[in-house]
Amino acid sequence: MSAKKNVALFVPLMVLSMLMTTLYASQINDITCSEAISSLLPCLPFLEGSLPATPSTDCCAGATNLFHKVDTTKIQRKNICHCLKNTSTKFGVNSKRSKQLPQLCHINLSFSIDSKIDCNS
Repeated sequence: MSAKKNVALFVPLMVLSMLMTTLYASQINDITCSEAISSLLPCLPFLEGSLPATPSTDCCAGATNLFHKVDTTKIQRKNICHCLKNTSTKFGVNSKRSKQLPQLCHINLSFSIDSKIDCNS
């Protein structure tokens, strides 16, 4: 009889620990808006439309790293999209340059860094 009680206690605890592990793992991959902006700071001269005419190596490294992290969930992409949309307005990002960045850095991006993008679609 006590073996059944042990199993009855063990199974829910095991399920709970698996859920907590999954929750913790998803939090590890989350990236904040400030981290996203920091990743793209080396891109600022390029994105503002000043020289150089191509993004720097540091810019592409930061952008690539950011977009690999962002590409994990739809919610994460949406949150970072809103972050970058708002930030692009504050920093005066040149929309032509922002649309060129993924291609020039060889990034397959599901959204652009543009103040006019619809992040909900």
